[in-house]
Amino acid sequence: MTDPTTARPTPVLDPLPEILVAPVVRAALLEDLGHAGDLTTAATVPRDLTGSVALVARDAGVVAGLPAALLAWRLLDPGVETRVARPDGSPVAPGDEIAVVTGAVHTLLTGERVALNLLSHLSGVATATAGLVEAVAGTRASICCTRKTTPGLRALEKAAVRAGGGANHRFGLDDAVLVKDNHLAFAGGIAPALAGIRARVGHLVKVEVEVDTLEQLREVVEIGVEPGLVDVVMLDNMGLEELAEAVAFVDRRCLLEASGRVTRETAGPIAETGVDLISAGWITHSAPILDVGLDHR
Repeated sequence: MTDPTTARPTPVLDPLPEILVAPVVRAALLEDLGHAGDLTTAATVPRDLTGSVALVARDAGVVAGLPAALLAWRLLDPGVETRVARPDGSPVAPGDEIAVVTGAVHTLLTGERVALNLLSHLSGVATATAGLVEAVAGTRASICCTRKTTPGLRALEKAAVRAGGGANHRFGLDDAVLVKDNHLAFAGGIAPALAGIRARVGHLVKVEVEVDTLEQLREVVEIGVEPGLVDVVMLDNMGLEELAEAVAFVDRRCLLEASGRVTRETAGPIAETGVDLISAGWITHSAPILDVGLDHR
C-alpha cells in the first residue's frame, strides 16, 4: 500500500486565529514553568547566548500544529525568529526539516518541550487521518473526526484532521443536532425525538440521527428524511452487507455516515459500500504521535 504521508498533495489551509491558539499554548507553558521557571537552563546556559534549533521529523508523516509550536517560543520572547520549511499539511520523511527557530538559547530550551508536545501530537493526528484518507481513495467517502477530543485541544485537533485531508464533524453540542441511542431511549423513541426537534430547532441547524438497525433507518427516513427534517443518518457498528443495503434503500435522499471500529484496514471496504462519510474517534483521541526532534544547529 502506498504511504499517504509522502505521496499526498499539500492542502491549502487557513491558520487558526491566534486568539484561539494562544490560551492553550500559554496554559501549557505555565504548567511547565511552575513557580520558579526553567532551573536547568538558568543554571547551565549564559543568559546572553543566542543560537538556532531545527524541528526535524524522525518519522514519515504529515505536519500539523506548527503555528502552535512556534507560538510557544514567541510567547516566551516575541523577538525569536522563525523560518518555516514545511507548513501544516505538508508530508515529511525522516530527517526532513520542518522549521528553524533562532533567538536566545534560554528561550529555545525553555519552550522546547511544550513546542514538541504540541507538534508531535497534532502531527500524529494529521498522519493518522491521512492514512484513512488514503485507504478510501477512489470512493465517494470522506473521513471525518468526532467530539472525542482532548479537553482544551478540540480546535487544534480538528485543524490537524483537516491538515491530514479529513473533514470535521460538529465542533460542539451547539452547532448541530446529533440524536444518539441514549437520546432515543430517554425521549421514548425516534418519533417523539424528531417531534421535539421539529418544535425547537431552527431551520439552519443540521440534524443527524444515529441508528443501529435497518428497521430504525426505515423509520427515520419515513418520518424524518422524507419531510426534510433529517439531513444525515449515522449507521452505527453495521456490517458491510447492512451498510450496502442501507445505501441502496436511502438512494441519496440523505447523507449516510458509517461509524464504529474504523481502522486503516476496514476503512476501504466500508467506503466501497457507498456511504458518504466515515467517522473515527481514534484519530483524535488515540493517534500515535509523530516523532519530531529539536536539533542544535
